[in-house]
Order: sequence, then structure tokens, then C-alpha cells
Amino acid sequence: MTKPLSVEQFLEKAQTLPIIDVRSPGEFERGHIVGAINIPLFENHERAEVGTRYKRVGKESAFLLGLDIVGPKLSVFVKKANKIAPEKEVLVHCWRGGMRSGSFATLLSSAGMKVSLLVGGYKSYRNFILEQFRKPLNIIILGGKTGSGKTEILYELEKQGEQILDLEGLANHKGSAFGMLGQAPQPMTEHFENMLFEKLSKLDTSRRIWVEDESKNVGCCNIPDGLWQQMRMANVAFIDVNKEIRIVRLMNEYAQFSFEEIKQATDKIGKRLGGQQHKDAIEALAQGNFSVGTEIALHYYDKAYLHGLSKREPSKVRTFEVTENNPMATATQLIEGI
Repeated sequence: MTKPLSVEQFLEKAQTLPIIDVRSPGEFERGHIVGAINIPLFENHERAEVGTRYKRVGKESAFLLGLDIVGPKLSVFVKKANKIAPEKEVLVHCWRGGMRSGSFATLLSSAGMKVSLLVGGYKSYRNFILEQFRKPLNIIILGGKTGSGKTEILYELEKQGEQILDLEGLANHKGSAFGMLGQAPQPMTEHFENMLFEKLSKLDTSRRIWVEDESKNVGCCNIPDGLWQQMRMANVAFIDVNKEIRIVRLMNEYAQFSFEEIKQATDKIGKRLGGQQHKDAIEALAQGNFSVGTEIALHYYDKAYLHGLSKREPSKVRTFEVTENNPMATATQLIEGI
């Protein structure tokens, strides 16, 4: 027995039922519904072979090749599905909600499972979530120059009952040329958006949501346009932290990495620092003088950040003076002052 479901119905069911994504591993890696399990009907090379056959010979020949490939795997598919869904009920989708998911669902249904299919497949899910980012949100931007400790403050806000979206955490990147140091590999933008939607769907959108100030790109991950436009129009709580505190914070955070790693990151902003400043920063870092190297880098980052801040509506920016490295106290100050 198979049942078609809209995206909304499918995601509601996914709160309690497992999702099987039958697309190829390459498609799955590019992006998938958070929590879905990949049981590919075709491996990457097999999907390419079927596609090539379809283009060169025709639909019927491609269909027969697909049967030849899938036939020996049928019992394996059922065994894997039974392991994933011991209660015999499962959600299934492919790219467009076509032959791949339909065939898989028919197989599982014949094996005694209750199967629900996503109408329009993963493509309809993608269209749905991108539209969700356009819905009005009560966003407050947590702003501050590099080294202000915004991420730590963000999580202190959450501990004190506020709602947050940690874009850098989802992207595995801290947003600067040094942001990839010590981080896991970044997801592709598509999956970053999927994870972002999953986090957002758990929040109460009638309440305020704190989001750290970011560029359009967090490393290689792009913030979806709908959310980005709202972030640019939102009120900003700018924490003004003196440079000495920020230098100490950055030294504690990055001095653990090797000179070569720090050098490679510094080289990425070499042109923006200028030839002499870049040379001075590298020499200071080579001598273990992280304080001087960090201060030189901050000269560029502070200028760039303030330039971006100046493009916002002044009436929407509120400054909070921060005189100590105490994320808990700063979070309290923000909550009481907003």
C-alpha cells in the first residue's frame, strides 16, 4: 500500500517515521532532507549509464538496463528497509517523485510495508523550503567586529531563553579567511539550506530570533536570499568590544594552529592588507608574535566590518559597550537592553 503526501504532510510524518531517499549517493551528498537515509536505487556510475542509454538509444532501452541493474539488489533493498523501519511503515522519495521512488515503494509494499511517497519528490521539498525563508521573521542581528565573541554570546542568549540560528555552526565555518581552521568539511550550499530550514522549523517564528551578522557567504555556503534580505533589513545589536579584548580572544582561539595554517589563511587577505602590512604580519607570526600579527589582520577586518555596518539604516543599529570578556553578562545586557 502506497500513499502520496504533500511536502507539509511528508515532513509532519517524518517527525515519527524514517525517510528513505532512493537517489544516487552523489545527489544525496549534495543535499538531502535532514535525517533521511540513503538507499540508492542506482549508484553514481549506474545512474550515469542509464542516463546515457536514455539519451543515445531511448526510454525503453534505458528502462531495461535499469531493470538489469536493480534486479539483483531487490532483496537487499527490502532487508535494509526492514532494518530502518521495523514497524513496517516508511517514507520514500526520489528527485521528482517518479519512477525511482514509485518502483521502490511498490517493492516495499509487496513486502508488506506501508509506504508514503513525497509528491513531486525532493525537488518539491527544495522549492517548499526556499519559499519558507521568505516568510517574515522577527530577526535581531548580533553584530560586532572580529574577535568580539559573537558565537559564544549567541549561545549564552540561548541559555537565557532566547531563540538563535547559528549560521556558522551549520556551515562549519567562522566566516573569515581563518574560518575554516579546526572545522569539519563544509556542507554544500544545498544541504546547508536544508539544515537551516530544519533548525528554523523548530523555532517559534512569532518570537525574536538572534542571528550573527554575516556576509552573504559563510565560507562556501550561501545564505538563502529570502533569509539574507531579512537579515539586511533587521535591527542590529552591535557589541562594541575594545581591541585588546578581541586580540586576546583571537590569540586563544587560533594560536593552537600551525604557522603554515595561519600563514595560508593570512595570505588569502594579503592583497587587502597591502604588501607591507601582509609582510609584517607574516614575519610577526613566524616569530610567534601572535599579538602583532592579529592586530595587523584586525586593521583590515575592522575597516571591512564598519564599512558593511555603515550601509545599514542607522536608526536600526543600537550599540552596546562591552568592557569585559564575559559572554554571559553580555547576553544579559543585550536581553535587558533590546
